[in-house]
This record gives sequence, structure tokens and C-alpha cells, in this order.
Amino acid sequence: MNATPAKWTNETWPIAAAMIQYPGTLANGRSVQDQSVDEWHATLSDVVDAGFTEVDPTDSWLRLADLAPERLDAFMTVVGRLGLSVPAISTSRRSVIDPRHGDEYLAYGHRVIDTASAIGSGAVSFGLFEPLTDAQKKALWFWTVDGARNPDDPGTWQKAVRRIRELGRHAEELGIELSLEMYEDTYLGSADSAVRFVEDVGLANVGINADLGNLIRLHRPVEHWQQMMEKVAPHAKYWHVKNYSRMEDPASGVIVTHPAPLEQGIINYRAAIRMALSHGYSSPFLCEHYGGDGLSVSATNRDYLRRILPR
Repeated sequence: MNATPAKWTNETWPIAAAMIQYPGTLANGRSVQDQSVDEWHATLSDVVDAGFTEVDPTDSWLRLADLAPERLDAFMTVVGRLGLSVPAISTSRRSVIDPRHGDEYLAYGHRVIDTASAIGSGAVSFGLFEPLTDAQKKALWFWTVDGARNPDDPGTWQKAVRRIRELGRHAEELGIELSLEMYEDTYLGSADSAVRFVEDVGLANVGINADLGNLIRLHRPVEHWQQMMEKVAPHAKYWHVKNYSRMEDPASGVIVTHPAPLEQGIINYRAAIRMALSHGYSSPFLCEHYGGDGLSVSATNRDYLRRILPR
């Protein structure tokens, strides 16, 4: 299937900056939710100065769905004045099967979908991963410490399927795609499991956020990125892209990973993106990077994507 979207070229493809390098709670204890318009403008100016024309607010920074209508309008006015757009909204660590807050996060998910529709975003990303543990927060790289796991329980799996299907149907009514983020020790924690999960959901607008970086960074054996990509490519939708170097010593069993620019890590994104395009991928990208000046590395990654996307 030749599915290069006629509506986008390598220069016009929506490639958004993530806001993961900006905290949701400031050093003085204030929440970004309560910041002034001028303060939002100052932060988003960083994104513009890095050369981005798209941004995903990423709700670890700002929960658009929890802003009052007039505050949401004010935020979008800032976005527009800076020449930015919001092609998609990503959620983080708000799982609909969270043991304590699952019902709350399900309701929040519906608000995210309504908000995406209201501001003209075409995609939302959800995940089944939970907040970082105290041990993960203390680690230099949180992924080197095991976190919460989705239970190995058919009943909980089916609950997750039902709730994501509910969100998917809501999104479908509004013409929005729903992308489920691959993440370790969740029901999207391997390529096989991710495919089975979205097939169980069974909606055409619900697919996989093929964030393989979340898996290849683990200090444990993982499936080769190419094998994973071959399995998930037919289901790929809104995609978080990041890369890591990965060193494995078979003799000792030692595995070490480190964040890397897209073109320098172990995942060959030129090949991975071509796989997705061959199956009709036509969604925006989100550039993420942990460590150092993540926004600047994301900008480098954006430029790399523009070089390798179809002209």
C-alpha cells in the first residue's frame, strides 16, 4: 500500500515539540495551571525559538482539559500569536485502570478528547502506565528502576479494553484518532501485546503510539526494534519519537542505555518510518528527549525527520 499522505510533504508534516522538559509544578510550588498568560508566553517562546511550529502541551506540564473555558481560550490565543498549532494532546501517567484513580482518569480522558476537538487537534495519546515510584524519582534515569506493572489478570485486561474502547468511540464521534503509548510492563509493553490489545479494542481510529524508545532504553533483554516495528507498523498512529544508545555485553549480562539523537541511536528511524508509511501512516510526530537541553535535541530530531520524510 502506497500511503504517503498527499496533504503533507516533508516540510509541512506536523512535528511537535514535547513539553516533558518543563515541570508542571514550579520551584516555588506554583502550578503551571495557575500561571499568567505572560508566563505561558515566555515558556512557549522557547519552543518557537527552537524552530518549532507545532507543540503538544503534554499534560505533565499543562492539563489543557482542566483549564476553565476562558483560560483555555487565553492559552490558545498565546499559541496562535506565537505562530504555533497543537496537532495532538498527550497524556502521561493517568491510566484508566489505575488502582486508585482509574475512574477519575477515565473521566479526564473524555475531557481531553472534548478539548482536542475544541482546539482543532486531530489526535490524542493515552497510556496505561502509572506515576513514577519514589525509587524511580531518586534514580538518575527513572527507567533503570522497575515501576508499577499492569496486573497479569484477564479481568483487568478486559476492563482496560472496555475503557479504551469507550474513549475510542467518543473520539471517533469527533473525528479524532486515539493512540496508545507503548510502555514497559503495561498491556502495551511489547509489540505482540500492543497489537493484541488494539485488536481487542477493535476500532479503526484506535492505534499504537510506537514509542519504541520506551522499551529499548530498558536495562533488560528486549525484542529487536526492527521486529517490534514490523508488528506495530500496521497499527501506528500519533507517534512519540526518541532514541537511545544501547550497549549489551553477553558475557556479563550487563546492559547500558543512554538518550541519543534520533539519527544516532540504535533505532533506525529512516527504516522505521518507511515501514509505517508503507501501511498508511498519516499522523503527526512528537519529538521527545530526556537529559540535557531536551528541547534543542528535539529540534535537531525534527530537522532529521524533515530530511527523511517523503518529499
